[in-house]
Amino acid sequence: MTEDEIHMRRAIDLAAGNVGATGENPSVGCVLVKAGVVIGEGMTATGGRPHAEEQALAQAGGAARGATAYVTLEPCGARSSGAASCSELLARAQVARVVVACEDASPFASGRGAERLRAAGVAVEVGLMQADAASLYDHYRHKR
Repeated sequence: MTEDEIHMRRAIDLAAGNVGATGENPSVGCVLVKAGVVIGEGMTATGGRPHAEEQALAQAGGAARGATAYVTLEPCGARSSGAASCSELLARAQVARVVVACEDASPFASGRGAERLRAAGVAVEVGLMQADAASLYDHYRHKR
């Protein structure tokens, strides 16, 4: 396994732990890594908030600058509550790279988070271990 695969596997395992407990939101896993060291991780909380990226960024603090985020589902591009989206939070934290397993299946959200990150100068890669993560979102995709 490559380093990227090891960290995405951890993100998938985190997300799998809360499938079915996140209300209308999908269960997402996020692992932040800098210089080969995990500096933060999270999964969508019971009931759907806070999101995985928020929790990982809170753990990492300022160390998130220049880090890589491994996320099982494309970071949200907007929130119905009007709060900062996960893509905004990752960009503000100045992560250098975001590796995503699955695009958001929602026609209202697909591509928006990745687009926002790229516009902020963050490198975005989509599809790492997609086949492994896709089953996490079967129920979510069917609701969209």
